[in-house]
Amino acid sequence: MRKVIFIILTVLISLGTITSCKEAADKAKEASEEASKTLEEAGEDLQKAADEASDAIKKAGEETEQALDSLQKVGEETMKKAEEAGKELKDAAEQTAEDLKKAADKAKEKLDN
Repeated sequence: MRKVIFIILTVLISLGTITSCKEAADKAKEASEEASKTLEEAGEDLQKAADEASDAIKKAGEETEQALDSLQKVGEETMKKAEEAGKELKDAAEQTAEDLKKAADKAKEKLDN
């Protein structure tokens, strides 16, 4: 009878140990699946953030290019206007010099007469 009780107790302890190990294995598997899912979500979030950053950098580059184009046009227009103003100033100075020469010649002519 002792042997039977001993065998029954041994079987019950073995079943308890096996069940306990199986529960631990199930918990470990569940924790591993949750960790995998969390890492996958983090990877997706990271990819989304990288895509958004890339889009923002691309947009900033396009805006910078547009600003540089505008600045170049303004510079070209400024140079054109400066050339025109310089030409007009030169023409006015030549006309003034010519007018002064005529006035001087008239004054000389009157003095000579």
